[in-house]
Amino acid sequence: MEVIIFIAILLIFGFFAYPLIVWYTFIGLYSFLLLDAGFLFGIPYVIFGVLFLNENIRLKYVSGKLFNFIKKNDLMPKISKTEKEALEAGTNWVESNFFKAEVDFEAIKNEKVTVLTQAEQDFIDNEVNTLCEMTTDWEIFQDRDLRPDVWQYIKDNKFLGMIIPVEYGGLGFSATAHSHIIEKLVSRSQVLAITIMVPNSLGPAELIIKHGTQKQKDDYLTDLAHGIQVPCFGLTEPNAGSDATSITSSGVVFKDTDGELKIKLNFEKRYITLGNIATLIGLAFVLYDPDHLLGEEEDLGITFGLIDSQLEGLDNSRRHDPLNIPFVNSPIIGKDVVINISDVIGGVDGIGNGWKMLVESLSIGRGISLPSVALGGSKLALNVVSSYSSLREQFGLSIKHFEAVEEQVAKIASFTYMLNASRNYTLDAIDNGSRPGVVNSIMKYHATEKFREIMNDSMDVLGGSAIMRGPNNLLAHPYFAIPISITVEGANILTRNLMQFGQGLIKSHPYINAQINAIENDDLKAFDKAFFDHTALVSKSFFRTFVCFFTRARFISTSGEFKNYKRKLFWASAQYTLLTNVVLAIVGPALKKRENLSGRFGDILSYCYLITATLREYDNNKNQDNKVLVDYFCKYAFHEIQIAFEEIVKNIGVLKIFLPLLRINPISLKSDDSLNNKIVKNLGNKKFLDGLCENIFISKDETSRLSVIQEAVILNNKYDAQFKVIKQSLKSKVLKKDLMLNVLQEAFEKELITEEQLIGMKKAQQLKDQVVSVDSFDAQEYKEQK
Repeated sequence: MEVIIFIAILLIFGFFAYPLIVWYTFIGLYSFLLLDAGFLFGIPYVIFGVLFLNENIRLKYVSGKLFNFIKKNDLMPKISKTEKEALEAGTNWVESNFFKAEVDFEAIKNEKVTVLTQAEQDFIDNEVNTLCEMTTDWEIFQDRDLRPDVWQYIKDNKFLGMIIPVEYGGLGFSATAHSHIIEKLVSRSQVLAITIMVPNSLGPAELIIKHGTQKQKDDYLTDLAHGIQVPCFGLTEPNAGSDATSITSSGVVFKDTDGELKIKLNFEKRYITLGNIATLIGLAFVLYDPDHLLGEEEDLGITFGLIDSQLEGLDNSRRHDPLNIPFVNSPIIGKDVVINISDVIGGVDGIGNGWKMLVESLSIGRGISLPSVALGGSKLALNVVSSYSSLREQFGLSIKHFEAVEEQVAKIASFTYMLNASRNYTLDAIDNGSRPGVVNSIMKYHATEKFREIMNDSMDVLGGSAIMRGPNNLLAHPYFAIPISITVEGANILTRNLMQFGQGLIKSHPYINAQINAIENDDLKAFDKAFFDHTALVSKSFFRTFVCFFTRARFISTSGEFKNYKRKLFWASAQYTLLTNVVLAIVGPALKKRENLSGRFGDILSYCYLITATLREYDNNKNQDNKVLVDYFCKYAFHEIQIAFEEIVKNIGVLKIFLPLLRINPISLKSDDSLNNKIVKNLGNKKFLDGLCENIFISKDETSRLSVIQEAVILNNKYDAQFKVIKQSLKSKVLKKDLMLNVLQEAFEKELITEEQLIGMKKAQQLKDQVVSVDSFDAQEYKEQK
């Protein structure tokens, strides 16, 4: 019994991470007083205490030797200057808990929710709606551009200046408002959304606001806010894509004939959104000072400049065609383009700080713009697919009743709920002052990947209706555009396999970076503290994993709804922390090169965050109908986490022996089919569907495709009972098989329905027929289509 009590107390000590002195004191007293420990135990026990509890002795005989061994054998990963700048650019946030075997549910609950101001909501309800009414996606594709009056409306109403402060004439909107605007625009046209998104993301305005001189702010921000200047940002090159640090565009400092310092630029940029029409180009280049006109250094590093597009030697006359999506995207080439030193963003102080500026600003695209595009597109797809599957009939049934269709629609609905939840949580953090670089990478990757899945599933459900392009096909163009989101702001294959875990391990792990810095700075005391704190973390994560594994985390205290999933999240966090540190100890610095391992660790980290956001969203906005969506996604995500754990263990030789244990007691299994049916049934409630698809644009024009779909669903739901009577009468041969409109007329004549019902049902049927119809064109007209 004494031994069992002893082990139980040690488990408690480990679980709550009691300090070493408490462990040492308890083990000593308990062993000598209750376990009859003898002299042979006492001597090594005292030696252990002297070695590890006395700082001076520990530094000399333990930490010092370990410190020298690590340095000699180069066992710590190297961090380049650019990597350090990237790590310093953002802030740690909730993701850091998953590297500490913790989940801070109180902090998650208390993250302040951003509420749109009246000005922001009015802009969405008025200016954004007006812009959407002015054009259609089909018109934009046929014209291969926005109409001149649409462009002017965008400029006049400051759509290009959403992030510019009010004092400079901009709108000064929050990240949340920015997201809601893009979300609504993309539900009308991705081209509209991209056109407005990019100037409010990475580009001159963002960089000038954060890093520009006062003169640059005064000279440019007001004109940018009012669309007098149209901006673009030149970063990507033929041989510098995801690896932006390898850019070859160059600037050379020289003195002109008047003795003034200037910069001569030579560059070749590509994939530059708005490049062809931009008047102000934010350009990334490497600045050189071969004549030492600015100082002793020759290579001054990556620098950002503000370039007038009309300067001699600059050519932005050409256009790219990104998968036939007609937003403005261009190459920009410069040969011996001359600018002033004052055109460097930040002036002289900004020279060489371009990379740091870049990684700070990338969070906008990764955390706000691209997730908003994915969310708006997903809401549109959900509305169209759910509505269409309830209206489209095969074998006498709405196709939504077929299990294979249910499976796809349920996933679309659940993923859309999750995307909305994670968007809200991330933007709350950004609006509250955080700069969560790791989470922004997670958002970029999973928002665009889940949108890809949603669109693929939507195409499957819609079938032939999805592949016939025309003004009535609302999903074809978003489907075409998916690879663009997957590619930009860091290709997804890079984001998953290098950035999420690779960046998170160094930045969000509480002790790795401290140990690296201690070794680089030859600081033994700092190393000693970080190393033994790290050891304590591994111990804590082991005990927490052990306890959670054998109890399935049932005793973890949580509040609110879905306590079981919150407990599993704690379990996943503990197991993730343990496995991260064990694999790091086994693989060492080579872990940076083990991209598949890094990707799987990134999957676990990502899904822990997405589960956290989904649970928070439900706690903040309780709706009983949404429970099935939360249930679906949590089971899906925990199952993905389980797979990632297994794949990691399977690919680390010494750990393979633990694979059966993981499979015997998995964190979660996928949801069963009954959950799909519950979700689809809930979607039959128009109010529920509208709630999930809130903020998509529906035109006031009753003939527009999405408006027709809404009215068709409402009317067919209204007369659902009467249509069932008609179908039963057809089966029993009370009514003759014919076109439905003729059947309805016969039903009225036989007094199966009233005259009022006949009128309503005919309209409902006509709308249904209209929804399931597809576009066709005169042969000559077809040849002229774009």
